[in-house]
Amino acid sequence: MTKAMMIQGAGSNVGKSLLVAGLCRAAVHRGLSVAPFKPQNMSNNAAVTEDGGEIGRAQALQAMAARCPMSVDMNPVLLKPETDVGAQVVVRGQRLTTVRAGDYGKLRPRLLPMVLESFAKLRARHDLVIVEGAGSPAEINLRANDIANMGFARAADVPVILAGDIDRGGVIAQILGTQLVLEPEDAAMIEGFVINKFRGDPALFTDGYKTIEKRSGWTGFGVVPWFAQAHRLPAEDALDLGRGSHPTAAPSPVAPLKIVCLGLSRIANFDDLDPLAQEPAVHLTILRAGQVLPADTDIVIIPGSKSTRGDLAFLRAQGWDIDLAAHIRRGGHVLGICGGYQMLGREVHDPHGLEGPPGSDAGLGFLDIITEMTPDKRLTQVTAIHVPTDMPVTGYEIHIGRSAGPDRTRPFARIDGIDEGAISADGRVSGSYLHGMFGDDRFRTAWLKGFGQTSGVVNYSAEVDRTLDALAQHLETHMDLTRMFALAR
Repeated sequence: MTKAMMIQGAGSNVGKSLLVAGLCRAAVHRGLSVAPFKPQNMSNNAAVTEDGGEIGRAQALQAMAARCPMSVDMNPVLLKPETDVGAQVVVRGQRLTTVRAGDYGKLRPRLLPMVLESFAKLRARHDLVIVEGAGSPAEINLRANDIANMGFARAADVPVILAGDIDRGGVIAQILGTQLVLEPEDAAMIEGFVINKFRGDPALFTDGYKTIEKRSGWTGFGVVPWFAQAHRLPAEDALDLGRGSHPTAAPSPVAPLKIVCLGLSRIANFDDLDPLAQEPAVHLTILRAGQVLPADTDIVIIPGSKSTRGDLAFLRAQGWDIDLAAHIRRGGHVLGICGGYQMLGREVHDPHGLEGPPGSDAGLGFLDIITEMTPDKRLTQVTAIHVPTDMPVTGYEIHIGRSAGPDRTRPFARIDGIDEGAISADGRVSGSYLHGMFGDDRFRTAWLKGFGQTSGVVNYSAEVDRTLDALAQHLETHMDLTRMFALAR
């Protein structure tokens, strides 16, 4: 019978996603067929599966770690925040509805049977399923209709390992406090704990580790030191950008090509930047709210956004529209990706009110195009030709809205002979719906060459794969994985 185990967190951002990725690769090394599973994820970073569905990027990385194809069953419920109080609900890869946070609890009970069905499908195909919780089970105010943590664990009878983050401090309280607030039936699902992100001499935490074991009655499965190579793996959400764990947190100050990405309030799929962040020739930074665009910037990237209209207003509130105009006058270049591409146009029309009240907003006007938001969502993996370099490029599209206008006669790419994207008459401003383009080594090399630079990363995907191997070995060294895997049921 296929077995399963679950990693839950004593808080958000404790490293659950990375732990699950490492455990999946460790299971592969042990000869097991393994699959990741996250009942419910909240993220604006999404990946497109072969059959045209979307799942969280973290589950896409975990699938790579498990060396199995991505499936919508790996993340049956994906919540994509559109405002501070509302999110798009994606079920089994397709948009179901948009709800306010206060109303989502009423929807969750209807979703649990679908979650359990997806879980059952994975169990039927693999030896082991490693489940990732969301946030923390200590958020007991959400327990009544929970499908992400203990609500799922108890419904599916999956044993839980609780992960704590010692880097942020107070890990003893994290673990023991979680036990204290849980109902006894929920606490009984927890078989043990792991301490993550330790820096320094582990011997200094021996007494603390024993204290947790003694007071909780749970088994400790190890103290995992900070994984120094984590910056080579995609960050899961915008929270990571703010905490500096994204690869762009420590750019090389001597790199000749200075690229700045606008840190939008609803930034989405910012892992588009990861391959560029690994390039020795690139100095890549995120421009934060309130900061001014540096005058020596070569290229500005306006990334994807879950709310094009909302982030247009946010961008203007920072004065970045003025900075961009000055940047272009100085001879700088701009690339807009997906929502960023839509913002570069003259107007954004939203007659159906998909991003707020029905209406229209003036775009930045750097591309002569107009975008109309449409209810249908394009989800597809893509192989295209980048027109300026005549270089093949692979990626994916995941967007609502269609763009048209005179600058579309100078396409960014062609997909099966159909023009995609737009380039301004002077060639300095480009826009495309194509995510993931910089992960294509051939395209990235040609793109950098167009700015007089040489790529220093031979194979980005292979580098990520080697890092996953290193992560698995890291966990093997510092955790008792044999005993942990034996708990799966």
